[in-house]
Amino acid sequence: MSRYFVYGEKELGHLRRNDPILGSAIDRIGMITRAVEPDFFTSITRSIIGQQISTKAQNSIFERLNEMVGTLVPTTIVDRSIEELQSVGMTFRKAEYIQGIAYKMVSGELDPASFSALSDSEVIEELVKLKGIGVWTAEMILIFCLQRHDVVSYGDLAIIRGMKMLYGLETITKKEFDAIRSRFSPYGSIASLYIWAVAGGRLPPLD
Repeated sequence: MSRYFVYGEKELGHLRRNDPILGSAIDRIGMITRAVEPDFFTSITRSIIGQQISTKAQNSIFERLNEMVGTLVPTTIVDRSIEELQSVGMTFRKAEYIQGIAYKMVSGELDPASFSALSDSEVIEELVKLKGIGVWTAEMILIFCLQRHDVVSYGDLAIIRGMKMLYGLETITKKEFDAIRSRFSPYGSIASLYIWAVAGGRLPPLD
């Protein structure tokens, strides 16, 4: 699986036809290269570590964890104590969450390979059963690990901010969000990449 989110003119053409405002933004921003993490355990561990901390802190803790365990796989996490996992800079609760998921994978209770047969909503349903995983984290795993193509997160503040900026709205109700999102389907994840870019100030001004 690619280390970057894969999309092309087929997806962009659909978004341009169905949403000319987004289409204009796509043309002005150009192609977006966004890294993904195809290994499920690596992805979910990084996600849990990164909850409510900066990206810089997340990367630092994640690197220290990798150095400590040697190879980041469920068995190497199960072999460590909670205190050892904490020692790299994460909270007790995060260490518990990560080790709990590792135990489920080692036992076979959790098998990420089974996700390929499930719909997006079914994967989210399975993931939120795990301690430490909410809907937003599950949606990010759908995009940046499983590379699902039709995910737009209502719970993502940057998505909401980007939509407001793009469409000139002061507020967005759930009904309005759903109406906008429906124009993107089945390529909502690609639209999300561009809406995040808009929220991050990457939209060049019109000439």
